[in-house]
Amino acid sequence: MTEHRHNLVQHALIRGVAVMMATLPLLVAAQQKFPSKPVRLVVPASGNTADVVARIIGPKLSENWRQPVIMENRAGAGGTFAAATVAKAAPDGHTLLLISGQFALGAALHANLPYQVLKDFTGVSQIGYSTSVLVTGPSTGIKTIKDLVTTAQSQPGKLIFSSGGAGSNNHMTVEYLAFNAGIKTVHVGFKSVSEALVEVLAGRAQYCLASVPAALPMIRDGRLQALGVTTPKRSPLLPNVPAIVEAIPGFSREASFGLYAPAGTSLAIRRQIGQEVARVLDIQDVRERLQAMAFTPASSTPEEMDRIFREQVAMFSELARQIGLRAK
Repeated sequence: MTEHRHNLVQHALIRGVAVMMATLPLLVAAQQKFPSKPVRLVVPASGNTADVVARIIGPKLSENWRQPVIMENRAGAGGTFAAATVAKAAPDGHTLLLISGQFALGAALHANLPYQVLKDFTGVSQIGYSTSVLVTGPSTGIKTIKDLVTTAQSQPGKLIFSSGGAGSNNHMTVEYLAFNAGIKTVHVGFKSVSEALVEVLAGRAQYCLASVPAALPMIRDGRLQALGVTTPKRSPLLPNVPAIVEAIPGFSREASFGLYAPAGTSLAIRRQIGQEVARVLDIQDVRERLQAMAFTPASSTPEEMDRIFREQVAMFSELARQIGLRAK
């Protein structure tokens, strides 16, 4: 009997040691001081939305961490150069990538990237999403999303929409809208969204998608008709313009902005960074500055960011297959 009790105690001790060994890496990572040196916040290009967002939240992160948060612009190839820089960095949380949904879109459209997005990166936190608005010229007579769908259904393959280029975020979002609405229209890509708007203003294209800041002056002076915004709820900057999802229930917001770390970065560190990002995004001054540029702050856990990103890649991959934009 005594020997039996001795064996039970011995087995319990062994199990206890095994549990401790399994959780030790997380405990050690959590106890490590982070950050222990300056943090690099890599963004694709200077002046774009990701860059502006980074420059709003970066100083707040620096204040709390008592370490510099250094903005690093790596322009080129739709964010590929920026992502490649982070993919090669040490997985210790001191190098982070802040990038838009173009990251997931690039993974869906390009097979020969210098990294594997689902293997070389891990999620830290969602940051939020910008608001885009679908616009048309007043001369079209189209005033609502329903009008657009009805017109396109009566004239399949006749309506033209312009974009900032084939495979761009605004191109793919409009394709996603058409797919969910069951309509067929013609896409013409240009070098920028500004050029795409000019085509709508000139009547050579019937509609396009643009950021709210870019289109707002022309909406206010009556040169453009706003049909719907891409966010789940109406934008405070365009309170009378419905969300597209109100007319097309299957439509969802194009991919959001996220914060990523190199694969192998510990969950404890990613959670710590994510919690701090959530705190910063909840600061009134930060929220007001982001909302003034039609950006909705929205944080997440690392696990949620990983799920969101995988869903984005899957959605864009299926859409690319549906419209014939094969990975290359």
